[in-house]
Amino acid sequence: MLWRACRGNVFLRQAEIETPLEDPATSDQVHKSVFIIFFQGDQLKSRVKKICEGFRATLYPCPEAPSDRREMAMGVMTRIEDLNTVLNQTQDHRHRVLAAAAKNITNWFIKVRKIKAIYHTLNLFNLDVTQKCLIAECWVPTEDLEQIQLALRRGTERSGSSVPPILNRMDTLENPPTYNKTNKFTSGFQHLVDAYGVASYREANPAPYTIITFPFLFAVMFGDLGHGILMASFAAYLVIKERTLGAKKIQSDVWNIFFGGRYIILLMGLFSMYTGMMYNDVFSKSLNIFGSNWRNNYDESTLMNSKALQLDPNSTAYFKYPYPFGLDPIWQVAENKIIFLNSYKMKISIIFGVFHMLFGVLLSLWNHVYFRDRLAIMCEFIPQIIFMCFLFLYMVLLMFIKWVNYSADTIDVKAGPYCAPSILITFINMVLFKSSKNPDVCDDWMYAGQGFLQKLLVVIALLCVPVMLLAKPIMIMRARKQHQPLMNAGHTNNAAENGDAGYQLDDSMQQVQPVPAHHDEEEDITEIFIHQGIHTIEYVLGSVSHTASYLRLWALSLAHAQLSEVLWNMVLRNGLTWTDWTGGIVLWAIFGFWAMLTVSILVLMEGLSAFLHTLRLHWVEFQSKFYHGLGYSFTPFSFKTILDQAATNAEE
Repeated sequence: MLWRACRGNVFLRQAEIETPLEDPATSDQVHKSVFIIFFQGDQLKSRVKKICEGFRATLYPCPEAPSDRREMAMGVMTRIEDLNTVLNQTQDHRHRVLAAAAKNITNWFIKVRKIKAIYHTLNLFNLDVTQKCLIAECWVPTEDLEQIQLALRRGTERSGSSVPPILNRMDTLENPPTYNKTNKFTSGFQHLVDAYGVASYREANPAPYTIITFPFLFAVMFGDLGHGILMASFAAYLVIKERTLGAKKIQSDVWNIFFGGRYIILLMGLFSMYTGMMYNDVFSKSLNIFGSNWRNNYDESTLMNSKALQLDPNSTAYFKYPYPFGLDPIWQVAENKIIFLNSYKMKISIIFGVFHMLFGVLLSLWNHVYFRDRLAIMCEFIPQIIFMCFLFLYMVLLMFIKWVNYSADTIDVKAGPYCAPSILITFINMVLFKSSKNPDVCDDWMYAGQGFLQKLLVVIALLCVPVMLLAKPIMIMRARKQHQPLMNAGHTNNAAENGDAGYQLDDSMQQVQPVPAHHDEEEDITEIFIHQGIHTIEYVLGSVSHTASYLRLWALSLAHAQLSEVLWNMVLRNGLTWTDWTGGIVLWAIFGFWAMLTVSILVLMEGLSAFLHTLRLHWVEFQSKFYHGLGYSFTPFSFKTILDQAATNAEE
């Protein structure tokens, strides 16, 4: 550009500045070049200045005399040194200030966050008519009212206020939040329940019962003494070191899940050890502590000439009394082990399932009684418990009757070992009003009058279905026509039950100011019929499907035992076949591989599978009988919660 504009009458020299410069506005590193231009005349000087200004070049004066240029250069160097001195001093001062601030920055963040939270909450208050006092409405636990009053008095004294604080307990029709007190042991189980839905106010909380039933049902599927020891040992380490591990603030999601559920894992491991002893299963092997109650009563020639022999329990092969604790160890090596364990585990799965569901139905009575819902007791609970007991509890009783009445001593010589009637066939024939097709092979009945009683139970159970379907809507409709107050048709507040038109006196949560009372509009009778029909169909069909769903206890227990046996036979057993000194090295390597598969597959993967199945049994099969989970949690003002949330967001 200079060459063309000046027609070649300029002399230009340029060089790049090796050290990048810092832009004072953006602090970015900028690479620049320096240049010098020689020319003659004011006209060329004007053109050169315009071109340089067009390219935003910074122009500096250059004296003509060499002495002046040397003097200017020395002045520039002096200024640079002065500026470097100022910059270094500024840097040192800034470092000292920041180092001093770094010691208090954490406390400053905490104070600022607390102050922001306080002012945010104060912004939710309302001013009274005098514009001098603040009025707030909030929920507080009743048992903490005295502590809150003391805190208000202390705040008034420290602030020097002349206006005393006033805390009033007010009535309201608004549904209070749900507040369940927990500790580090029970909080994990409460979180499992809350993941399904937070309990409505004063609704029965399943968490206390889940503390026992959850690890027990898990252990039924995961029953192995060895695997239970591994799980319990890991959880015990987390529990013992919980303070140290909790202080590390590890941000791994997987680690936080394990650490948060350490007490759940501990109980699951301990219960698995118990069921493992009941199954007499330790890494697919059994413990012969008390000695087997079976013995071989065949002579040597029979043993040599036969590949498979059966021990008759009605002979000298059996000592006529069971193993003192758990299964006899002889079943671990028996060829018909699967047949025996299938029958045993299927039956106990149904027994546990029926009692678990019955307990859930009984808890619904607790809810109905507390909420004074007599209509639900008569039209829902009573027919539901009759339907469940007359069909499925009766099936469980048949299992116990069969275990008590039929043994090796009571087998009919004509019928042989198949004289005991099948529980499944008996139950199907009971529902279909049929009898056995082979009465000569096995007796139809286990006791006198069984046929008539079973038909009576089925008829009564079927009559309960229309009662569940129609009784409650019809009674509501009749009460509306007669303009009579209804017996509670759902979860209502105590104040309405006591005849109070607009207020409710809550037992554990109180509001400090009244809220406008409101009444729900009467539900349309058609919607009531539809709603009741859905619940009736869900309960009747669910009773069958939920009972069958508990067979997952048997299925996963069988799968777990078989996988453990496969790992032993296909992996570790190979390391025990070596007879020379190299066997020790081979066994060491094979044991490591077997241990890795045991922990990764049988403990972690199978444990996660059993955990999810247990969670489903509690959410669907158990809690659906009594638990609605339509409430909302009580979230008190807490500095700890606010600071933990802020720390988590800062790390993310």
